[in-house]
Amino acid sequence: MTTEIDTRLALLDSLQTCPHRDLAKVQEVHQTIAAADPIFYAHLAAWYQSKGDVRDHKEAFVSHLLTSSTETHRQEGYMLLQDLPPYQVSRIIKFLKETIKKVPRSTRTAVAHYLAGLEQNQRRFDGAVTRSRKSLKHLYATLRIKPGDRAQAILFEGTPPDGSVSAAVKLLAQAKDSAQQAQIILDKKIPYPIAIGAIDHMTPAIALALLANMTPAEVVNNLGSLQRFGMFDHPEVKAIIEEKLKQARSKKGVSALKAITARSATQLDESTQQLLGEITDAQLKSKGRIQVPTALLVDKSSSMGHAIEAGKRLASAISAIVDTDFFVYAFDSVGYQLQARGTSYDSWEQAFQGIYPSGMTSIGVSLEMMRRQKQRVEQVILITDGGDNSHPLFANAKAQYEHDFNLKLRVVVIQTGNWSPEFSRMNSEAEYIQWDGDYYSLPNLIPQLAQASKLDLLIEIMSMPVPCRT
Repeated sequence: MTTEIDTRLALLDSLQTCPHRDLAKVQEVHQTIAAADPIFYAHLAAWYQSKGDVRDHKEAFVSHLLTSSTETHRQEGYMLLQDLPPYQVSRIIKFLKETIKKVPRSTRTAVAHYLAGLEQNQRRFDGAVTRSRKSLKHLYATLRIKPGDRAQAILFEGTPPDGSVSAAVKLLAQAKDSAQQAQIILDKKIPYPIAIGAIDHMTPAIALALLANMTPAEVVNNLGSLQRFGMFDHPEVKAIIEEKLKQARSKKGVSALKAITARSATQLDESTQQLLGEITDAQLKSKGRIQVPTALLVDKSSSMGHAIEAGKRLASAISAIVDTDFFVYAFDSVGYQLQARGTSYDSWEQAFQGIYPSGMTSIGVSLEMMRRQKQRVEQVILITDGGDNSHPLFANAKAQYEHDFNLKLRVVVIQTGNWSPEFSRMNSEAEYIQWDGDYYSLPNLIPQLAQASKLDLLIEIMSMPVPCRT
């Protein structure tokens, strides 16, 4: 039983990583749990499609469901695939062919059904073509699926029928007048990535037409490009961008990870940066709230620079969703309590000013300081390499803290650096998460931290309905 639970928890921990389009990095753990506990894997796949942020993992789930020897898995994979955009379906097929080395007949049937559904809705098909032409051509060609006459003309013959978006893109490229270009973009709803490659000169009219067609998520994802094309230089256009960003706070499909990336990758003004921070906060809150007093303890000893940066980002994420007391400490052989004026990353970056990697390591010192200051928490999150080489040791400080407050602490350890196994032996009841140093994966911890324990998270996952073909 312990081994089975550990295997499930290992898969949960693996979801904290971002494979960055290399699905082979998570292939082994998906194969292990799918074989060891197929029922749990089915529920987890459905749960992650609804709750997860990392597209790579969604693709990995569907890939392993489609190639499973279990019939219910294949049916679930069939259903989950229907909701993916073409570029993800194409990547799944490529992964099956090149890495898993098989594409079952049922998978080809699933893709054929997917493509037929696209063709039946001309507007949806045209939108898919303008965004993912290469992916669609790959799916038809590599699986030898015969396209309908309209799809054949658009994708393979280069003779798109009048009224199609592909024909409109040709007109857009030929139009020389900016007002005419703006009208074509607006009327034909040409997506931003396609339209931007067909125009020579950006004008406010074209910018407004492009933005009118963009979803809030697309605006977040393309902020760097919008900035490069000078769209923030026109007050009217900038106002539309900011309105789309305000909408992104409550829209499904907007990733907190994308908002974090946009903030760090672009040089935007203060008001836009603030809106991105609000998007991050709102999207994190939608994943759950932390309802128990919580402490985040960040190792700042020598060589722990990456842990300090992770601490800033995780403090920002947690402070946005915690409903009660939240304490943050950085520590070497001494603890430093940190407080921010807000929940944004910028606020926590300022709070961490003066915190640099140096010194010995007493992982228990912060908890001992909290005990003496009567700062009561029920959950402690540690970011550390486990090198507990100075007193008070964490195990001793924890025992004293639990005694004084008459409680049982939940301890979640985010393992980083050259991990010291002695810490695991001394603190065997803690929950351990291996972190690979990818800062953008940290918000994926939120669903786990929002539960009272990993057991509660497992119960939530097992309550998720598994889709099945009817």
